[in-house]
Amino acid sequence: MEHWLSRTELLLGNEILHYLQSKNILVVGLGGVGAYAAEHIVRSGIGTLTIVDADVYSLTNINRQLGALHSTIGLNKTDVLKQRFLDINPEVKITTVKNFISKDEIIELLNQNFDYVIDAIDTLQPKVDLAEACVRKNIPLVSSLGSGGKRDISQIQVAEIENTHSCKLGFYFRKRLHRLGIRSGFKAVFSPEVVPREAIEITEETNKVSFAGTISYMPAAYGLHCAATVINDLLKKRDDIQN
Repeated sequence: MEHWLSRTELLLGNEILHYLQSKNILVVGLGGVGAYAAEHIVRSGIGTLTIVDADVYSLTNINRQLGALHSTIGLNKTDVLKQRFLDINPEVKITTVKNFISKDEIIELLNQNFDYVIDAIDTLQPKVDLAEACVRKNIPLVSSLGSGGKRDISQIQVAEIENTHSCKLGFYFRKRLHRLGIRSGFKAVFSPEVVPREAIEITEETNKVSFAGTISYMPAAYGLHCAATVINDLLKKRDDIQN
């Protein structure tokens, strides 16, 4: 009998499908990258998901964010996406966290036995705090670096954090991690594509000094690379254990 994961089962097999359904994933940040990553985690058959974001949808999110519609402006991102994900898989277990989590809250959150963490945070210090906590706790992590100001999807790469380059966010991210004695231990999605100066605008927003122009597909592509990294790493870990 066909079911909604029939095509996934045809590709991976029933046993692996059950394996993925047993996994618990955390996604922090539900903007242009994180929402697409989270949705494709759900569509892959992962059984348990925690999504974290304190923000609500605004008009300027519509060009690139999965849940952003004129009808969702002003609504909390976690609420909109939880409803959407349950409409994809009514059996998925979803926990929402609707606040900007502090370093102590990150450490507490990571006590929930996550099998993998996706970092789609676009502010530097919380990004560093999450990466540090995951490395210290030995929790697999994939972090999205800067997708703003870029439009060439073919340049997107996934690498160990120490091998990322030519990304301004990645530079400052690595620099702060180095101060903590962390140079390796997780993967990152990045692109070395040069960001034109005219695509950058200075801002007075809290925790940001500037923001870059965006095109619809680029953050989504970063999110898909994050989701693919999670699923393929989980499958590789399963194969390694069995062999």
